[in-house]
Amino acid sequence: MSAPLVPSAFRETALRLESEIARVIVGQREVVRHTLLALLANGHLLLEGLPGLGKTMLVRTLATTLQLDFTRVQFTPDLMPADILGTDVLEMGNGGERRFRFHRGPIFTHLLLADEINRATPKTQSALLEAMQERQVTVGGVTYPLPVPFLVLATQNPIELEGTYPLPEAQLDRFLFKVHIGYPSVAELAEITIRTTGAQTLTASPCADAATVLAMQALVREVPVATAVNTYAAQLVTATHPTSPTAPESVRRYVRYGASPRGAQALLVGAKATALLAGRFNAALEDVRAVAPAALRHRLILNYEAEADGVSPDSLIAAALESIDA
Repeated sequence: MSAPLVPSAFRETALRLESEIARVIVGQREVVRHTLLALLANGHLLLEGLPGLGKTMLVRTLATTLQLDFTRVQFTPDLMPADILGTDVLEMGNGGERRFRFHRGPIFTHLLLADEINRATPKTQSALLEAMQERQVTVGGVTYPLPVPFLVLATQNPIELEGTYPLPEAQLDRFLFKVHIGYPSVAELAEITIRTTGAQTLTASPCADAATVLAMQALVREVPVATAVNTYAAQLVTATHPTSPTAPESVRRYVRYGASPRGAQALLVGAKATALLAGRFNAALEDVRAVAPAALRHRLILNYEAEADGVSPDSLIAAALESIDA
């Protein structure tokens, strides 16, 4: 077992990881930071963005810098749960006896990229539920533990809705963060073309390993949270519920259901990782506010009126933050 990390070593390693990823990924600093926060908080990440914005490259680069096993699964309507989890295969021994042997699926990895997850049927999507929550899979009545660390990074396209299946709320709730990937600026796009059309291909160098990741995740859990900060996170989640007396008017009008208790857990563990990256060993209110959009935007279920009026979850989270801060 490796020695526990100190906060200074934690920050140094995390910043070095960001720097190595930036050698390959142009811009997208907030996306890279939230991806790193999700890893350090031992939580799963949902990436939403248009095709060609580097979602797969980001995950592949992260795996390279951490020297972790990486598997990419392209989700399609004909994908079955066994294609992800694995299945029992009938084999014949040397003596002619027959027995079943479990053939592991691609989910047995450190980083699983579920590409375009909303293109698979709900039955296949739900195959990830036990893995995401319990870090194990059950096939044929036998439970198999997954490697550690284990992280699901799922992507979905927000514009191509034909032939897609929206993720069930129960599965969305398993993702620690949901991050939007925006289109690059003119300068960033020019830099992307320079890096990707030349004779040389830039790659990231390894600067950590699985043991280091586990030590960093353990340190995040040890960050103390003051009662006031814990209460603030609870108040914020409560303010996203339309039936709460503290909910702002916009939440009461446009939200059907607010964030679950997992939302409060995501706020606090994300705030802990944010504090360590800032060089502090205690989570503050500003850390909770910093991760609030990513931690809550996929946990709000809006009504039809919100869709008709073009109201986004981020604007409602901002209103909830403002009502609590006031």
